[in-house]
Amino acid sequence: MSMIPKMLITLGVILIIVGLLWQVGGKYLSLGKLPGDILIKRENATFYFPIMTSIIISVILSLIFFLIGRFR
Repeated sequence: MSMIPKMLITLGVILIIVGLLWQVGGKYLSLGKLPGDILIKRENATFYFPIMTSIIISVILSLIFFLIGRFR
């Protein structure tokens, strides 16, 4: 089997695991409602920009990809 199908299968399994953990852990971890996220409410509109959540997800993904590249 070549490298690309193995990588796609691994990525799919990782995404399924992350999705399940996010679904179950959403009750306990308030990811998306962190201090630093911007929330503006007006009379008829709401603007939400999860800046701190985006930074945390970016750091975690960077570490994961660094580790995958390091041990490959």
